[in-house]
Amino acid sequence: MKGHERDTISTDNAPLKSPVVLSVALHLLIVVFALAGWSWTNPVQEPEPRSISARLISPEPKPSPVVDDQDQRRKDQERRELEEKQRQQAEAERKREQEAEARRQAEEKVKEQARQQEQERKRQEAQARELAEKQAREKEAARKKAEAEAKERERQKAEQERQRQEVAKRKAAEEKRRQEEQRRKEEAERQRKEEEARREAERKRQEAERRLREQQLDALADQALKAQEAEARERREAEAARAREAQMLSESEKYQALIRERLSQAWYPPSSATENMTARLQITLLPTGELASVTLVGSSGNTAFDNSALGAVRSLNRYPVPDSRDTFERYFRQFTIEFNPQRLR
Repeated sequence: MKGHERDTISTDNAPLKSPVVLSVALHLLIVVFALAGWSWTNPVQEPEPRSISARLISPEPKPSPVVDDQDQRRKDQERRELEEKQRQQAEAERKREQEAEARRQAEEKVKEQARQQEQERKRQEAQARELAEKQAREKEAARKKAEAEAKERERQKAEQERQRQEVAKRKAAEEKRRQEEQRRKEEAERQRKEEEARREAERKRQEAERRLREQQLDALADQALKAQEAEARERREAEAARAREAQMLSESEKYQALIRERLSQAWYPPSSATENMTARLQITLLPTGELASVTLVGSSGNTAFDNSALGAVRSLNRYPVPDSRDTFERYFRQFTIEFNPQRLR
């Protein structure tokens, strides 16, 4: 073209031939630095090329192709900036969506933790209620036991008081009888002296009769006293035996209930069991509470049912038995128990 020259300007060693070229180069450097700074903030953007092509124009007043090329580059730059801004906006929107999803997941996690904490709280409350009910049952059992023991002490105290009164009454009767006997003796002695004055022979006869009568009365009194003492002793022994029997019965009922409870916990009847099935087992224990033997004395008619009852009896390593040897020998050395799906007795 006339009056124009076209050349490629390198950023390393291109010569600056005119103010227009200097201006173009300056703008290009500004764009390069701007793109370089933008690339530092956004590592995804590719770096600008190191060489830039520019069109040199003459200082003629007509429009220069270099200026058109610069406008095109500026538009391209603006387009790239717009695209980058749109990309950044899309990236920001994506981050906001990720943050919203993270918040939603965090909220779900918090809700799940709250649900688990509520379940744990309910479980702990249920355990606390169960413990409180167990403690209440134990407290009620202790109270009933204390009441029974107090009643037994009152009964024994009343029995001792009755016996004391009987002894006092008997002593008073003996004292009255002694005084009466003394009065009779004195009266007899007076009559004897009066008779002695009248008739010596009659006095001897009467003296002999009196002595015989006194001996008979003494013998009868001694027999009556021994009979009363024997009767009182028998009553005391009978009362003591009844007290021991009541105590043994109460203690045996307590340990029988414990044994039924242990066997009920250890017994797993088969699925074929019915309400009409009952197996009677004879259990023999040692004083230590260990099982000596178990015998099926009454079959339910179902072998699985019978075996489940036998297995429950044999599964207990040690049975609760009383410390009293008499109670053990009477109620727990050998006893029978019935297994039924509705009861255990």
